[in-house]
Amino acid sequence: MIAVTGANGQLGQLVINELLKRTSKENIIALVRNPENAGTFSEQGIQVRHADYNRTDTLKSALKGVEKLLLISGSEIGQRTAQHKAVISAAKQAGVALLAYTSLLNTDTSSMLLSAEHKETEAAIRASGLPAVILRNGWYNENYTGNLDAVLANKAVVGAGGKGKITPAARLDYAEAAAVVLTSESSHAGKVYELAGDHAFTQADYATEIANQTKQDIAYKVLNKTDYQGLLVQIGLPEGFAQMLADSDAQMIKGDLFDDSHTLSQLIGRPTTSIKTSIKQALTRA
Repeated sequence: MIAVTGANGQLGQLVINELLKRTSKENIIALVRNPENAGTFSEQGIQVRHADYNRTDTLKSALKGVEKLLLISGSEIGQRTAQHKAVISAAKQAGVALLAYTSLLNTDTSSMLLSAEHKETEAAIRASGLPAVILRNGWYNENYTGNLDAVLANKAVVGAGGKGKITPAARLDYAEAAAVVLTSESSHAGKVYELAGDHAFTQADYATEIANQTKQDIAYKVLNKTDYQGLLVQIGLPEGFAQMLADSDAQMIKGDLFDDSHTLSQLIGRPTTSIKTSIKQALTRA
């Protein structure tokens, strides 16, 4: 049995869909915090189990009989290490044969604030002794195209990434990689995969591509980290989240979100989705 935590989330839903292409529905378990919101899985014949990172009592029963587990990192920054450790402990008790964890690109060398909880989680996995594979996911194309309406409204891409190159891929690309690892006949235990897109670009390149596709003048306005954080707060983001986003942008300059190993495309057996393609898809849906 293959179980996926956070199955109701954007990445989790895509992983479930990719698993359905590779194994039977009877072999898949969707682990969710709110089972009442998982009706689509039930309609597909997929077993749904209640698994709340903050309620250890739900985790023991949720992982019963699970052979392979995908631990999708939680979204509650500042609480994730404790939440992840609870899942790891439950997986150990349940005798899970393979734990896959969605970490962050270049976690071991990254200076990004976002990397801290991933480092702690990876350390907890190693300490547990569980057979594990670490999927260090890079940035998603959707991190950018999700804000495309604001870019078009303001005629500008605003950021603190300077000339730093990044290598994002589409969320679906990462979901497919996870499904490949979870359904592979060969063991991936002990592997650490740095997963990123095939195509590098800067934030200025991103602005140029939007301009090319929309035939509009789109500027790139580069700010320092402090000013960018202030702007994010001004538009309504919580202070802590704004700090995290501004820091992530600033660390692009150091290459924390860059990788040219092409490991992701090798795993999925095809080129990753370019930002050009993701922009085109986003504009079509708009």
